[in-house]
Amino acid sequence: MNEETPPQAPLIWSDAYELGFKPMDQLHEEFVGIVGQMQLAVDDDLAPLLDRFIAHARAHFEQENQWMIETQFPPRECHIDQHNAVLQSALEVRQLLAQGDRAICRRLVEALAQWFPNHADHLDSALAHWMFKRAHGGKPLVFRRSAAQPVAP
Repeated sequence: MNEETPPQAPLIWSDAYELGFKPMDQLHEEFVGIVGQMQLAVDDDLAPLLDRFIAHARAHFEQENQWMIETQFPPRECHIDQHNAVLQSALEVRQLLAQGDRAICRRLVEALAQWFPNHADHLDSALAHWMFKRAHGGKPLVFRRSAAQPVAP
């Protein structure tokens, strides 16, 4: 990271990210957790965390891609393309990190933290609704805590 750009607050799972399709929400919670850990990681922890992220992303994206293909989800091509691009970027950054380029790894992590909320809100929410409707005949209901009410520890 350069000194001009302060680090972004770490990505933290909250019910604001829940989409109402539990298998997808579980994948997303793990994704957010790993990215948040990477944002806070010391340099020596970046490589093992990036490896963990890559393993998670492969399984996560393969699962979502399988749902889209098996159910003939109409806008699947764009969604699958995004998954492929993210995974390819992570693999390329892993090679550069192995050569000592920690800065590019930190830029990837911040890009992932910025990418995820929009991807989940737009592409994944449509898939979650599609999957839930196929299973239950309607859209999922998602109840979120009010930001004004503190959550008990």
